[in-house]
Amino acid sequence: MRIDISLLPALAASFMLVFARIGAMVMLLPGFGEVNIPVRIRLGIALMLTMILLPLHRAAYTVDMNSMAPLMVMMVHEIIIGVVLGATARVTLSALQVAGSVIAQQLGLGFVTSIDPTQGQQGALIGNFLTILGLTLLFATDMHHLVIAALNDSYNVFAPGQLLPSGDVASLFTRAFTTAFKIGIQLAAPFIVFGLVFNLGLGILARLMPQMQVYFVGVPLSILGGFMILAVIIATMMGTFMDYFGGVLHELAPG
Repeated sequence: MRIDISLLPALAASFMLVFARIGAMVMLLPGFGEVNIPVRIRLGIALMLTMILLPLHRAAYTVDMNSMAPLMVMMVHEIIIGVVLGATARVTLSALQVAGSVIAQQLGLGFVTSIDPTQGQQGALIGNFLTILGLTLLFATDMHHLVIAALNDSYNVFAPGQLLPSGDVASLFTRAFTTAFKIGIQLAAPFIVFGLVFNLGLGILARLMPQMQVYFVGVPLSILGGFMILAVIIATMMGTFMDYFGGVLHELAPG
């Protein structure tokens, strides 16, 4: 019996091209690409997704094994596509960090920081809490399945071997950044109103009672009132964010 292995080099090249797109995306995805997740686990997730998606899109890759230059160009192309998809999802999650930073400033907790597990650097404590809560809800509601769907549908939007539409990519990034900032401010809007009204009231009180230590009275009341508002509206806040995140993923996966 004779086994034909002539297709193995082309199959291996296609596997590496698919892995380049998926691996670049997984390294940036919220929940999968965090710095505190071991690299081996992230690599295992990327390899598993590659083995799942390779049979579906193997025919989309036309690999010329006689020259390395086209293969390397396609490799860079696939990495860029993966970075675009992963970075879009990562920027979308940053809306919670924006909201948390604004809330912390309004409550007088802007100086209270801790390590943000999603970025590996210092961040506002409330922002870190909202980010972790958002990640938990993403997995609890199975919305991470939309991420895999977006990765699968990316082959319809960004076909292998075709020139990357730089205008569409720039528009996607610009829209992602502006929308994340807008949603972050909208989520923190009740606290902005609270901070404005509360500080205005403290200013009037300071003028009416100059002998009163307004700072020592105002800071504890500001923190207490802010946490009471957070407890009341946090469900609505996270629901709004989940709708926003789902909309972004549906835009990435129009199919």
